[in-house]
Amino acid sequence: MTDKIKTLIIDDEPLARSLLRKMLSDDERIEVVGECGNGFEGALVIQELKPDLVFLDIQMPKINGFEMLELLSEPPMIVFSTAYEQYAIKAFESNAVDYLLKPYPAERVKVAIDKAIAKNGSLHQSRQEIESLIHTHDTEMGLLNRVVVKSGKKIQVIPVDSIDYIESQDDFVMIYCAEGHFLKQKTMKFFEEHLEPAKFIRVHRSYMVNVTQIAELQQYGKDSWIVVTRRGAKLKVSKSGYALLKELLNI
Repeated sequence: MTDKIKTLIIDDEPLARSLLRKMLSDDERIEVVGECGNGFEGALVIQELKPDLVFLDIQMPKINGFEMLELLSEPPMIVFSTAYEQYAIKAFESNAVDYLLKPYPAERVKVAIDKAIAKNGSLHQSRQEIESLIHTHDTEMGLLNRVVVKSGKKIQVIPVDSIDYIESQDDFVMIYCAEGHFLKQKTMKFFEEHLEPAKFIRVHRSYMVNVTQIAELQQYGKDSWIVVTRRGAKLKVSKSGYALLKELLNI
């Protein structure tokens, strides 16, 4: 490979970025094109600079490394860095991406670069590989308290309590909230597993609703019902969904 590998560092710790930049600068194959201190900035810079390789910290404020990955439509090769050993086991080795467990020596950084270059002879990771990595992480996570979405160049963090309802759209969902509506590449099954069941109910195969946002339950026809949200949306309710609502709302 004659061209240098355009490399981006994303880490919220200035010292960690500085040390890694020094290690990378000693490798003639690498050109460090930038540094970012958080996932918001990282997602936008990746879109702008299109680096070949990203060294990505996992635990960061605002949005973490996994949340940032969900926002990328054309991800570069990712090498993770983390100070938490529990993140450096299942989520990485099983998905053919490398990781650096802090603190790491320069020799380990070189190994990570070698792996990135050798992987399928490509410096770009497929969307399918990234989704596999994210899925591995998803199975380990608990209940959500926020959802990160992207609209154009704008990234927003939505607290789950502010969500009105979620609509299924095949392998995506549309999230409706006070800030508007946002498409997210997650399934309804994911949200069923990671939203608090006492607050969010799957009232229909197409809808999951925040029970605190239900204004009323209306009957139409003999055995048909709709949920009306506080913002006026009308959602179909299945028979099983109606049974869940009756039990939870004591109606």
